[in-house]
Amino acid sequence: MSAAPGARAGPEPALLPEPLAVGTDEEHGGRWTSLRTPGREWLWTNPRVGAGKRAAVRPGEAFVDAGGVEECFPGLRGAPDHGEVWSRPWTGEAPGTASVRAGALLLRRRLTALPDGGVGARYAVEGPPGARVLHAVHALLALSPAARLLVPAGAAVTVLDAPGPGALTRTTWPDGAGVRLDRLGPDDGTARCALVATDRVAVVDGPDRLALRWELLRGAGPLSLVLWRNLGGWPAGAPYRSVGVEPLLGAAVDLATADEQQVGRLDPAGHLGWRVSVRARTARARP
Repeated sequence: MSAAPGARAGPEPALLPEPLAVGTDEEHGGRWTSLRTPGREWLWTNPRVGAGKRAAVRPGEAFVDAGGVEECFPGLRGAPDHGEVWSRPWTGEAPGTASVRAGALLLRRRLTALPDGGVGARYAVEGPPGARVLHAVHALLALSPAARLLVPAGAAVTVLDAPGPGALTRTTWPDGAGVRLDRLGPDDGTARCALVATDRVAVVDGPDRLALRWELLRGAGPLSLVLWRNLGGWPAGAPYRSVGVEPLLGAAVDLATADEQQVGRLDPAGHLGWRVSVRARTARARP
């Protein structure tokens, strides 16, 4: 029975913290293979890419879109595509800590459990003072068509390759050059890659919520979000659905063409640091 006209809706169910467990594969690019709560797996896995194909990648080879979270450093687009370290074996240093080299740069990641059940990823970069970097935590999420993305209202948005390859459309959230970036919905044949000027995003999918925040700890540079909203619009000839929600140290995707104001820079001592925090909440009834 529907509510009577003018009746007030009942209170929304309370959201309770959920513990997150993370799995990684240091041998194959430090890739995050799982980000799971008791109620769901948050990371998408590409059904078109078998584990063997991802494991067979060698440094410098073409990007394999296997899903999960790939570490894209010291760039995202350009040569090599998606950076250098996603295809290199990482060195385990201690439980939760691993490192990898990209030329003169050393990237170290330390994963920790947060007191409220979330996951913290702390990144430290060592190298030549003033060196320029971009770093995207390239998270592909398993989301339903009903999922919503929450970003502070009015955040500046730059849509890449819109209205055509190489073009830029500057707008504000949630506009994505003719599509709403905050809504997914069924496949509509569109694909958008957008840079959003924010240091936080929340994903609401049914009773579940995943919140990400990131901050600069050392060095200099802006923080952004890369949003990849592909609802069957890419690649040409064999499109599929994938959604990337990617914290970014920087405000560009190609290190070779980025302005000085768009990149992260190591401090005079040759260090840079930033941190991503991930927390899950749910309205699911607990047993």
